[in-house]
Amino acid sequence: MDAVSVVSAIFTLLAGIGVFLVACNMMSSNLESAGSHKLKQLFGKASQSGLIGVGIGALGTAAIQSSGATTVMTIGFVNAGIISLTQAATIIYGANIGTTITAQIVALGMFGSNTISTTIIFSAFAGIGAFMMMLSKKNGWKTAGGILTGFGMLFVGLSLMSGSMADFAALDQVKVFLASISNQILLVLIGAIFTAIIQSSSVTTSIALAMVVTDLISLNQGIFLTMGSNIGSCVVAILAGVTSGKNAKRTSLIHLFFNCAGVIIFMLFGWILGLVTTGEVTFGSIFNSMFPDVPQTQLAMFHTFFNVITVVLMLPLTNPLVNLVTKLVPDKMAEDTSRELKLAFVDENMLRTPPMAVAQIKKEIVAMSQLAMQNFDRSINIITSLDFSQQPEFDKCEHKLNFMNRAIVDFVVKLSDCNGLSEHDRRYLSTTYRSVRDLERVGDYAENIVEYAQGLRQAGDSFSSGALEEIKELHSMVHSLYDVAIKAYVNESISLVSDANVIEEQIDDYTHKMEEFHIKRMGEGICTPTAGAQYLEFSSNTERIADHLMNVAKSVVNLKP
Repeated sequence: MDAVSVVSAIFTLLAGIGVFLVACNMMSSNLESAGSHKLKQLFGKASQSGLIGVGIGALGTAAIQSSGATTVMTIGFVNAGIISLTQAATIIYGANIGTTITAQIVALGMFGSNTISTTIIFSAFAGIGAFMMMLSKKNGWKTAGGILTGFGMLFVGLSLMSGSMADFAALDQVKVFLASISNQILLVLIGAIFTAIIQSSSVTTSIALAMVVTDLISLNQGIFLTMGSNIGSCVVAILAGVTSGKNAKRTSLIHLFFNCAGVIIFMLFGWILGLVTTGEVTFGSIFNSMFPDVPQTQLAMFHTFFNVITVVLMLPLTNPLVNLVTKLVPDKMAEDTSRELKLAFVDENMLRTPPMAVAQIKKEIVAMSQLAMQNFDRSINIITSLDFSQQPEFDKCEHKLNFMNRAIVDFVVKLSDCNGLSEHDRRYLSTTYRSVRDLERVGDYAENIVEYAQGLRQAGDSFSSGALEEIKELHSMVHSLYDVAIKAYVNESISLVSDANVIEEQIDDYTHKMEEFHIKRMGEGICTPTAGAQYLEFSSNTERIADHLMNVAKSVVNLKP
């Protein structure tokens, strides 16, 4: 083989890696989009049960074909305080099992040397899927086409990588060089470094499979390269954790320690096994005897066995591992940033899993609505009692509402640019800008009510007992509206929107009656002109609060196709 052939083989390998990575991303985004609802339900069931956490991580990763995405999403949940460190640990354990599905699929594609290769058959799915995407007008079929295209491209990339490995296998110099790399630690490091660079353990494992099948390396060498890829895959989580809070850092450390522990345990066991059997029994020989004459299956099955056994061994040690990372990243490290405002349910890491981020944005908006109503309650207490002791808490809450208004909109803008969103999710995101603005306006009107209370205090005036009773009734009606409106928003219920509309109309009627009652009291000399002016402004502002709450409920009407 001349120099031109060697360069050609290198470029073919790079092309194969590129196609494989694009295919993984396409499959991941389309699978995530197709199963976004079930994925949201799945991760919503995270509990204290370790086995359930493992199952969630395994199924979630198998569904979206990306352990990195699962891990980053888990870090986002921990950072937002949605799940505990213990829950996150078990989900990460499961993600390591779920990611072995890719290696099994790749191994399956390497059969059929004497007939039509399964690689060629599966590669044809890329063309079928592409036609579906181009010709179909329905989003569901387009998504299905994207999944098939990604699946097919996976094997196109694999074919290119396998072809380059066959070219390298024809070079005696390459085979001699690779055969000389027998140090297990060095092989693990090579696997870890390569995976860290390309940020995909699936690519490293697939290349190792191709190298084993073409006899470029032995099964034992492939095994240690694969173990190293598990360590290298932690880079994605570490990068996500570095820029987040203390719990996110702890979660990334759990991922690193877990994967390193698995490699150390297996290397120690392999070393002891070699001593006892004088080198006759190795991992390679064991899996060779279990799956004779199918090297691709041998390595793929070891990959699965390695991750499953590591989970079995580490699951009982989860609490000690959590305690260790908590000591390594103590709470005092976050003291400088603890005063900074941040969103409770989302962070930048969740942009890796758009459908889940959409579900969390809804929680964020509901939380904002609760804050807005808390400030409305405080404003009512202040204007009826003229007790301003709650003013500092009111101002703090108003500041947070203003922050959430900006932060949620900024996040939604970034989220809207992400791939993998269903048509429903995109329609929902388009409504969030108005909803967030409506809730921010609720806070502004509550602030106006506090200012009216300050005007009463400066004038040495107050509302009459009749006015206070009417305010109490109006306050109750607004809360009834809020309860129905937010339930309609969360459940996307058109019937509840109608119910909320009835209450909102009752509020409109009642505020008009309040004006009539006020004029009557003014004529009787019960209310002063100063108190009367503040009272009219109060009723008008409260009516507008009801209007904005109604707008939030009505936003779900736009979600229906």
